[in-house]
Amino acid sequence: MQTDIYNSRLGLLREKLSILPDKTEETPDNTLKALWSTAAGNPVSVIQANDIVPTVLSDSQIKTLDELLAKRIQGIPLAYLTGRQSFMGLVMLTRNDALIPRKETEILATTAIAIANKYLPATITVIDTCTGAGNIALAIASHCPHAHVLASDLSEQAAILARENAEHLGLAARVTFFSGDLLAPFNTPDLQGKVSLLTCNPPYISSAKVTDMPAEISSHEPRLAFDGGAFGINLIKRLVSEADSLLSATGTLVFEVGFGQAVMIKKLVEKTGLYTQVDTVNDTAGHPRVIIARKSRI
Repeated sequence: MQTDIYNSRLGLLREKLSILPDKTEETPDNTLKALWSTAAGNPVSVIQANDIVPTVLSDSQIKTLDELLAKRIQGIPLAYLTGRQSFMGLVMLTRNDALIPRKETEILATTAIAIANKYLPATITVIDTCTGAGNIALAIASHCPHAHVLASDLSEQAAILARENAEHLGLAARVTFFSGDLLAPFNTPDLQGKVSLLTCNPPYISSAKVTDMPAEISSHEPRLAFDGGAFGINLIKRLVSEADSLLSATGTLVFEVGFGQAVMIKKLVEKTGLYTQVDTVNDTAGHPRVIIARKSRI
């Protein structure tokens, strides 16, 4: 390894790099390893970079590395520079057509997978809306071979990326992606009352707070993926209402909510009278971040 070059760039990152609180997996060291490997022609996620032994770079690759480092220090998300992000053990393709899969969203995926597996050995239909890069849908397909997964996003570009991820992960035969408004792509007679699990990571940041978000998010990731309207619940209210006709008698709606929203949204779901039981799932800090709305017990 080119120790002097590595150490000088690591010192630069330690001095200049600002890492967001929701990117707990990132450090100056694995950031450098991820960008080093990307410059060498082997793009990896930051999680994969932990196990990377840096190779010798050519002069042109060192130039590329320095360009990537400058962009990262300027605030361009690491996952967009490497084109890779790990999620639930899967290495996803990433670009600014879709929100970067977050570690915190693995709570939603883990919850959904546990619910889906309660239906074993029966084959079930699962819908994931606001799919973005496809991470929730593909995680479910990867961990639940009995699940037939359908997914959608309002953004056609996000849906294209999700399809690329399905091909990349060898799951294209297991997941079908659509573009369309929330649950509109699934408004067909063959799906009405037939869906066992419906998942969503909706936009839930209030419009007024978008400008207060770190520039690394608001200036680079698609606003469509996080702007939830005046109170951050516009799409959530629609989701709760529209999911009802798709879910089976034992179907379950599972979705992520923002920090501090769970109590209010849980009450909102309960007041609809559409679900017999509404629960929350906490993150590692004890904050409720996922809502589970059941039609009835499985």
